Amino acid sequence: MTATESSLSETYNARAIGIAAELDALRRPKPEPRPVRTIEELMPPHDNVPVGIAREYEAMGNQPVTDALAAEASALGFELEHLGLTLGTVIHGIDLNGDLDERTIAFVRATLLERKVIFFRDQHLDEATQVAFGRCFGDLDAFPFGAPGDDPFILEITHGEHSPGSENGWHTDVTWMERPSLGSIAQCVVVPPVGGDTLFADSHAAWLGLKADLQERVLPLHGVNDYRIFLGNLRGRAASEDLVDRIKEQIPFGVTHPLCRVHPETGKPALYIHGGFLRHESLHDPATGEQLDARESRAIVRQLLAQHARPEYQCRFAWTPGSMAFWDNRAVQHYAASDYWPHQRVLRRVTVSGDRPVAWSSV
Repeated sequence: MTATESSLSETYNARAIGIAAELDALRRPKPEPRPVRTIEELMPPHDNVPVGIAREYEAMGNQPVTDALAAEASALGFELEHLGLTLGTVIHGIDLNGDLDERTIAFVRATLLERKVIFFRDQHLDEATQVAFGRCFGDLDAFPFGAPGDDPFILEITHGEHSPGSENGWHTDVTWMERPSLGSIAQCVVVPPVGGDTLFADSHAAWLGLKADLQERVLPLHGVNDYRIFLGNLRGRAASEDLVDRIKEQIPFGVTHPLCRVHPETGKPALYIHGGFLRHESLHDPATGEQLDARESRAIVRQLLAQHARPEYQCRFAWTPGSMAFWDNRAVQHYAASDYWPHQRVLRRVTVSGDRPVAWSSV
């Protein structure tokens, strides 16, 4: 083949390949535009948990904290370490010993509201300083059924060889109170060599992750909460019936709270339930006077109590000496892992006073 013939062949082939590609593109069916689908449509019908976490993250602007809070952290010299998608943040670079200025207190409160539970490392506060820190966020509630520290507003939670950990169930604190706490601030004083973590679960995401029909059924319902567990412990220690009666006279035994409450500061709905304090047969609709059949009431409670246990809603915090956790009881539940026996674990807790829960449906 001559040079001229070779050149003509290369030219032909280049053109032929180009035409073939163009014709092949015409023969191929044009892809239909992918329809925009919601998170509810993307999830399999049997699993609504990812919907809850996605909807809560969406309500947060699809970012762990607002731009304003991130900028304020930077301006104050603090670093934020996020432990979960929608909850749980360690604030590094802050010293809680001594007097805190108003700007720092406002930052801590804003971070609590956005992240629901916050943590601090290496603080080592004494009782007086921990109480003073708690008072930065409101009045404090004394706890009548536990061992107080030297300060009556300190609750010591001690477990060891002769008292294994017993808080290993999902719960939010003191729902037996007429005005349950805003939040709890705990410091770890003695850390076991292994285990003893506390897990937290997002109550807003837990509500959003319920199926629509269950949400609709639960929305108007309230339940009665009481402190019978503590009275049982007292009777086990041979407390007199007269003492039990006096406690009931002074502290209401049986208060009604909604199963879905509105957060008084963020305005978001939250699943609000404590299986140990709630009377499982007590669900009712106060607006209509409907009292659920005991069997249906217990069945609904069983479904709701399983909700916070899903890992998607959770973060986990490993205690170290001097570490602290400040959790919003209106927005999270927590679970203290009892996996350290026979070792000792000691927490010191103060409780910030809260408001009477208001039903989401009544807002």
